[in-house]
Amino acid sequence: MLSGRGEPGKDAMKRPLVVALGVAAAVLFCVAPGHGQDYPTKPVRIIAGSPGATNDILSRYLAQHLSERWGRQVFVENRPGAGGTIAAEHASKAAPDGYSLHIAYTATFAVSPTLYKKLGYDPVRDFAPITLYADTPLMLLAHPSMPPRNLREFIAFAKKHPGAINYSSASAGTLSHLVTELLKDAAGIKLVHVPYKGSGAATTALVSGEAQFSALVLPNALPMLRAGRVKAYAITGKKRFSGAPDVPTAAEAGLPDFEATSWFGMCVPARTPPSIISRLNRDIVEILRAPAARDWLYKQGAEPIPSTPEAFGDLIRSDIVKWKKVVEASSARAD
Repeated sequence: MLSGRGEPGKDAMKRPLVVALGVAAAVLFCVAPGHGQDYPTKPVRIIAGSPGATNDILSRYLAQHLSERWGRQVFVENRPGAGGTIAAEHASKAAPDGYSLHIAYTATFAVSPTLYKKLGYDPVRDFAPITLYADTPLMLLAHPSMPPRNLREFIAFAKKHPGAINYSSASAGTLSHLVTELLKDAAGIKLVHVPYKGSGAATTALVSGEAQFSALVLPNALPMLRAGRVKAYAITGKKRFSGAPDVPTAAEAGLPDFEATSWFGMCVPARTPPSIISRLNRDIVEILRAPAARDWLYKQGAEPIPSTPEAFGDLIRSDIVKWKKVVEASSARAD
């Protein structure tokens, strides 16, 4: 017989089932592979561009320290060519399981969307940001055989010899290309662009004299400068770099308001579980905040700038807009 309070017998029968289902779901969540609490359970790769390029150097440092932290192998997989866009496209198609990381930078995520008519990835749609990594200015360099001693003399020399100076870049569409195109526009000079496959090859071309000029990020420029294999005309940041205090800024050297820096950051394919993104952010940020990482980055010519995933995502979106204006104003286009 039913009481006047309804059907408590049926409600009571439902409760154990609901509780059981809730417990089962919690257990499944905890043991499901790929979630943050048990990640990683196998080797992790960081997809980077050309060997010897700045993104490769930074990737290897992080791979070493993540390996030590996790007790799992973290290795760098190089995909050179096309100014880093080949590596980015490859990374965008990786499984969103946290086992394929990618080191993004200004050229591939902020500049390339405008420089390339057809790009095989969308920096916003196809990736989930983890954290910013480092920021570095570029250095305007010349082969030691070049007669000019400073940037003003270089500009005057280039005006007297239009089209006679070759400049190397890490590939069409990279910052080494775009910044030199901006220099040409700002100074009113003609230089011949010779693109290479990566920063390492562009640096080698400058050191060998195959190219007479190049704009390179500091991690590539400083070792060559310290070895006396190149001469420096200016640095493109707002302030001088402590590791090369005698090199003036471009503004000090005669080009007011001329400034360009390159940021680097870690990301994963879109749809990677939030728990893994949170774990990666926590671990990478802790590595970057360590004094040892700061000291190492300064020696490379970079500054650590760890961030939240949200802050990195905001920077990507705002820099796409910023560099679109710069690219269109300079008429620079990828070959």
